[in-house]
Amino acid sequence: MTPNDSKPAMEPNAPPGLASAEELASDRQFATNLARGLDVLRAFTPGSPVLGNQDIVARTGLPKATVSRLTYTLTLLGFLSRVPGSQRYRLGAGVLSLAYPMLAGLSIRQIARPYMEAIARETGCTVNLGMRDRLAAVYVDTCRVDPGNVYQPDIGSSRPLLATSIGRAVLLGCAAEERTAILNRLRVDDAERFAREKPMWLDDCRHFQAHGFCLSRGEWRSDIHAIAAPLRQGLHQDAFAINCTVSAARDRGSLLVREVAPRMLEAVKQIELACTR
Repeated sequence: MTPNDSKPAMEPNAPPGLASAEELASDRQFATNLARGLDVLRAFTPGSPVLGNQDIVARTGLPKATVSRLTYTLTLLGFLSRVPGSQRYRLGAGVLSLAYPMLAGLSIRQIARPYMEAIARETGCTVNLGMRDRLAAVYVDTCRVDPGNVYQPDIGSSRPLLATSIGRAVLLGCAAEERTAILNRLRVDDAERFAREKPMWLDDCRHFQAHGFCLSRGEWRSDIHAIAAPLRQGLHQDAFAINCTVSAARDRGSLLVREVAPRMLEAVKQIELACTR
């Protein structure tokens, strides 16, 4: 990372998802209207699944007239659905139809699934497979077992990169240049949060070097403990990570470190071998 607090210049081969539409506006190949439409779709979250145009304006910073045109267009195309009897919208089935081919094309999901299921069955943990999406880790598969995990991890749910074991493991699975670019972007986008979470990252880097996995004892949610490890598939591949989570109440006697970590690390080894065949 550099000491310069200005917005980082985006190089031609920069990791995807780090630049904003404003920073790319001078790129003649960049389709600004498409980017704005995607910003509208990203405004919807599990906590705010229904939004009106004014809500979207507040969340995206786009002009009201632009948002009105985009929600109209996205509704006609099936990516938004109008809530009956209101001027509000929710995501439409078209969004799910776009996601499925991507998930189906991730061979690592099919390879990792039997190992994830075995760990979940043998330990009672919830086991997840994640990758980076912009400045977060997003789950692409999950085996939910632990009834004490009230946060209901599911495919498509996201976790912060620095405050969670899976986020840190995803970062550790990235190439050094990509990791530096992501960390720099996190620092520039929210310096206060970065300063608060950087010690978590540095501590876990040391733990990973010593033990081969990342460890979270409630940094993200005080009642959830987790371990995670990167899944390396070789050069020019997206970085993935696998994690195992339990409620803090169940992690007595260091269950995760003592019993689950060896199973997870063996699964990582087998999944990586299978991905190279």
